[in-house]
Amino acid sequence: MTDTPSRSAARLLVDCLVEQGCDRVFTVPGESFLPVLDALSDCGAIDTVTCRQEGGVAFMACADGAMTGKPGVAFVTRGPGATNASIGVHVAFQDSQPMILFVGDVDRGMKDREGFQEVDFPAFFGPIAKWAAKIDDAARIPEYISRAWSVAMSGRPGPVVLALPEDMLHEQDIASPVRPAITRPAQAVCPDAMGTMMRMIGDAAAPIAIIGGAGWHERARNYFTEFAERIGLPVATAFRRQDAMPPSSPVYAGNLGYGPNPKLVERVKAADLVLCVGARLGEATTDSYGLITPDHPGQILIHVHPDANELGRIYRTDLPICADMAEFAESAALWPTEDIIPYDAGAEAHTEWLAWHTPREERRYDLDLAVAMGSVRRLLPADAIICNGAGNFSGWWHRYWPYAGFPSQLAPTAGAMGYGVPAAVAAARRFPDRCVVAAAGDGDFLMNGQELATAAQYGLDLLVILFDNSSYGTIRMHQEREYPGREASTHLANPDFAKMAQSFGGWGKRVESNAEFDAALEEAMGRKGIRLLHCITDIEQLAASGATISGLRGA
Repeated sequence: MTDTPSRSAARLLVDCLVEQGCDRVFTVPGESFLPVLDALSDCGAIDTVTCRQEGGVAFMACADGAMTGKPGVAFVTRGPGATNASIGVHVAFQDSQPMILFVGDVDRGMKDREGFQEVDFPAFFGPIAKWAAKIDDAARIPEYISRAWSVAMSGRPGPVVLALPEDMLHEQDIASPVRPAITRPAQAVCPDAMGTMMRMIGDAAAPIAIIGGAGWHERARNYFTEFAERIGLPVATAFRRQDAMPPSSPVYAGNLGYGPNPKLVERVKAADLVLCVGARLGEATTDSYGLITPDHPGQILIHVHPDANELGRIYRTDLPICADMAEFAESAALWPTEDIIPYDAGAEAHTEWLAWHTPREERRYDLDLAVAMGSVRRLLPADAIICNGAGNFSGWWHRYWPYAGFPSQLAPTAGAMGYGVPAAVAAARRFPDRCVVAAAGDGDFLMNGQELATAAQYGLDLLVILFDNSSYGTIRMHQEREYPGREASTHLANPDFAKMAQSFGGWGKRVESNAEFDAALEEAMGRKGIRLLHCITDIEQLAASGATISGLRGA
């Protein structure tokens, strides 16, 4: 029997991370976890990325988890550091992405005295994390790390938060053994349930599938596409899950969420059977639970999800199936479907999507964003990774960009602003050979634009395409609906974003017309490093769905 080596608590923590397969952590350093920073400094297996604000740190970890399927890892300090990072925890929770946030904490002897920056972190993070705890006993570090990995990846993936008392991290001579790496459980689908599902689909007159979500990855994508194409099943992707299916598939019907194709909306309403795979059928995907209602009279709902707790939680479910996404998709692809007469609806839905997805060519504005997206499609590789936060600007990407690769869409279903630039930093670090784009609005960009400094520090290649209408455009749209002609608190006075990119050592260009946009984008694609297009747009073109200020006021 091999003796377990003695080591410091911080070294034991880092060794546990290495054993679990962690190869990257994101951090803003803090005095509350100095021993961990020291242990990471000579750990060749882990790349430590130093960032500029804890919100950016947490967004990067969330995005990294989305790309790898393993927990993205972040370290922040107590108090302001942790509360700044909480936005990323919330996004990881609502996005069902695996993530682990470590928070340096006050000494154990300071507990409940309201010490410097003291917060009860398990209580604070409990409602927005799958599990939140504090490691008070250094000998139990391997147990906590192993459990954190298991909780973050199993069932519906999500965030775990572990508080690390500062004095605990300084302990020496800990002899606890490192636990072996955790593998995500992969539950196979029940054959009886699969047979029932196939009979229900075969009996349906107008079925549709909605896919993408917890535990979805390339294997699930490929197998489910094969199954859907064989039977002609129209497939829509859930909100901001557009890379869940190749857009070239002849049964791809487009995406749900904000500003979807009206013909797709009508198709979902007319469906007599909805096969939901991986998605939670949340508020955005279902248009405030109205497109498909929780009781869905006249519709059959088959819901496939890796977490039994999600099945029947909100929606009455006619056939709940608890299974790993890839296991389910492979079973569906291999299942005999001779009894199902192939549907024409898949091809019809795809034709409707192509018409909606094709940018117009005539210009209605000096810089027409629909026309600009046509240029983007010509000049960017189809497998580019598009990263965006929240705002109406994202609607042009959702409508016109194909999201052909996997992963190729990093965007918060929680609707958090400021996600795009940090996510692009994480993507450029993870996939240095792929084109990475931070799609941003003017309000969205300044929420975390400081992370361009992180991109510069690590020599990353990323392109920022920033639409600037000098407004919080989404709120202005709602404002014009509710209080037409009464703009309040939504106007923005902005800096020269192109010069801002230049100040980080990058390249930037201000563009005000489609001709300037095309020339600038072509030049940007011939360069490396940070590149930013500052696109001056007309506030009148509020949304990719066609909403305008004058139209809203007229209504």
